[in-house]
Amino acid sequence: MNLQPERALVAQACRVAAARGLVDGILGHLSLRVDDDRLLIRCRSDSDTGVAFTRPEDIRLIDFHGSPGASGELDGYRLPNELPIHLETMRAAPQQRQAVAHLHPPDVVAADLAGITIRPIYGAYDIPGAWLARAGVPVYQRAVLIRTPELAKDMVAAMGSAPVVICRGHGITSAAGTVQQAVLQAISLNELARMSLRVHWTGATPAEIDDADWNDLPDLGSAFNVQSAWRHEVARLNEGQS
Repeated sequence: MNLQPERALVAQACRVAAARGLVDGILGHLSLRVDDDRLLIRCRSDSDTGVAFTRPEDIRLIDFHGSPGASGELDGYRLPNELPIHLETMRAAPQQRQAVAHLHPPDVVAADLAGITIRPIYGAYDIPGAWLARAGVPVYQRAVLIRTPELAKDMVAAMGSAPVVICRGHGITSAAGTVQQAVLQAISLNELARMSLRVHWTGATPAEIDDADWNDLPDLGSAFNVQSAWRHEVARLNEGQS
């Protein structure tokens, strides 16, 4: 199986997440399921320089037991401590959750610690973000390193059917059908948190948008919400590296 395009995509998504400030240093990891039994995931090596500098070769193939998915896949590489986050999130909804992003966006963490519930306080400013928050963003209450299947299952239970979950004092987990969508959801969530914090800093309490407004906040389709948005993220990333 030729997985070079998939490795390149996951590595690119890691760099996009870092460029957006969703991770810092060496913390955070992304994964992509490639078949019923295996997934690609960002791993670490002794030469690792951080998520912002992820290379395709840092994306390794493993199975759902955490073993190499092919000969030599983990030679010189270590699995992330929080591998169970990816395995249990995918297992909970195999068809819908093909990609998982575990990130540490500071604005989301800060807003949650400040007691700010992430709600749809704006509309056309970011329509996918508004819809993401409409049903509420669940919170996993523990600030632990999620390195066991039991803890990961607890996090997934808190997540329910939502596409994202906030891990209190820790970060977030975002799951979607594609790695692009998983990262874009995280970007939208962090922007909602950032805007909520800004409003609170003024002394005001942000209110949700009016119920009547939802009828005029249409789904503009994946060609715009995902494909065009991702082209922008890649262009933005490349511009920053030029």
